[in-house]
Amino acid sequence: MIDHAHDLASVRDATERLLTAVGKLDNASVTESSRLPGWSRGHVLAHLARNADALVNVLEGRPMYASAEARDADIERDAPRSLDVQLADVRESAARFQDASAAPADWSRTVELRNGVTDTASRVPFRRWIEVELHHVDLGIGYELEDLPTEFTRRETDFLAARFAGHPDVAPTRLTDGTRTWRTGREADTAEVTVTGPPADLLGWLAGRRKGSALTVEGGPLPTLPPL
Repeated sequence: MIDHAHDLASVRDATERLLTAVGKLDNASVTESSRLPGWSRGHVLAHLARNADALVNVLEGRPMYASAEARDADIERDAPRSLDVQLADVRESAARFQDASAAPADWSRTVELRNGVTDTASRVPFRRWIEVELHHVDLGIGYELEDLPTEFTRRETDFLAARFAGHPDVAPTRLTDGTRTWRTGREADTAEVTVTGPPADLLGWLAGRRKGSALTVEGGPLPTLPPL
């Protein structure tokens, strides 16, 4: 069962880790490339701030973004800002998200995200946790997939394996870190591909952050995953 209060506390902790780390940068560092193609660190920080506000919209029953074009334009507008402005925006937008999440609400209700995707309100804090943790890694400032909290790595692997389950373009796949096992991709109408590796590498591959070179693959080539 999803515990939204627990996840909100985890979001606060993850946000503080990110703000502490980013606070050690300088203005020049913010303009440097992140690990996301075409995005500077400023783009990543701008996206994190605008995503927090977008999830407030979701919780309060408004469209997540006015449009895909408006989302992209807001990120481009905010990306070149100085470090102190970026930090203040991430901090203040995070506080708005926490305030909206503290309001009395039916956490079992269905909410709408981007592109017609729906979910229960109780899962929104975990979705925000995903944004903060993975984009902290994307900044390329010393926080790696191996540094992610164990609970987060497990749950995000669960989430992504479920996301690709039944996908017609993903071969039937068995994932294992030697302790836990997941299945994803098409129904096993043919032999499964077995992918084995450390938790961070499995998550990195599923999340599009690593190519899978550290994984062991049996029964066929490493499956190609669609973009998130």
